[in-house]
Amino acid sequence: MVFFIFLLACAAAASTGVIFKPGQWYASLVKPRFTPPNWAFPLAWTVIYLLLAWAGYRLTQLPGSETVLALWAAQIALNTLWTPVFFGAHRLLAGLVIIVVLWLVTAAMVVLAIRLDLISGLILFPYLAWLCVAAALNFSILRNNR
Repeated sequence: MVFFIFLLACAAAASTGVIFKPGQWYASLVKPRFTPPNWAFPLAWTVIYLLLAWAGYRLTQLPGSETVLALWAAQIALNTLWTPVFFGAHRLLAGLVIIVVLWLVTAAMVVLAIRLDLISGLILFPYLAWLCVAAALNFSILRNNR
């Protein structure tokens, strides 16, 4: 049951991608050469959200996990916020600020998760890696589309 609660939170975050689609605005932006193909985004996020839910569930089973679970809640809120700001409002700088804070919160979450449970920390690591790509994309798009 607890896993499905985490999965529900991830589904809520994912739903912003359905509501605020990249569309023509995003297609018209100058993007860096390292931009992944469009099909990679939904695939990557599906895997990441499943891993996030699994890690969140695992962490609830551990004593002393209150702080890392609070960080989990903060990152899913920031994750949910980024898409409407970037794709909905077209606020590239605000999106960059959000994703930098999201990266910092997620990095802290990964470090604390590793200390509690190596497997949970490793499960979360692909998310942090993908956020590196997303932040670099956001920065490059901001820089190239003033």
